[in-house]
Amino acid sequence: MINEDITKDDVFSLIGERWMLVAACDESGKTNAMTASWGGMGVLWGKKVVFVFIRPQRYTKKFVDSAEKFSLSFFDESYKKMLGYMGKVSGKDEDKIAKSGLTLDIKDGAPVFKESSITLICRKLYRQTLKEDCFIDKSNIEKWYPQKDYHDVYVAEIVEEIR
Repeated sequence: MINEDITKDDVFSLIGERWMLVAACDESGKTNAMTASWGGMGVLWGKKVVFVFIRPQRYTKKFVDSAEKFSLSFFDESYKKMLGYMGKVSGKDEDKIAKSGLTLDIKDGAPVFKESSITLICRKLYRQTLKEDCFIDKSNIEKWYPQKDYHDVYVAEIVEEIR
């Protein structure tokens, strides 16, 4: 069930300043998560949706690609150091969820962290790689994509909100 209170939270602050963890499980049940500060929420196709951006080299991308659902978890300010760690260390190199001190659970096929203040369970609806020829403001290519490693954008329906 989606709680109407999510609309009372400042999405710009939740994502851009407080950051979020994007987490998913692969076919074997292994979970990985990454910190993200790009994304948004809105209404599309008659549904409450999120959109998130993941670069091709991020280890979490293969987890999101293989799963039907993923989660977005938001934490209070006391978790900022943990979010920094989760954004810098790759799950390929170590079990960063275990080292983060977070308590992992799986709900409806998506990772949930006990310590989060808000978790959104999201069902993927659409994925597409950003394309260079679609940029109207070409300065963003040089600024954000000097390696031409364009993000994939995922649009997902919010199917449950956990507080």
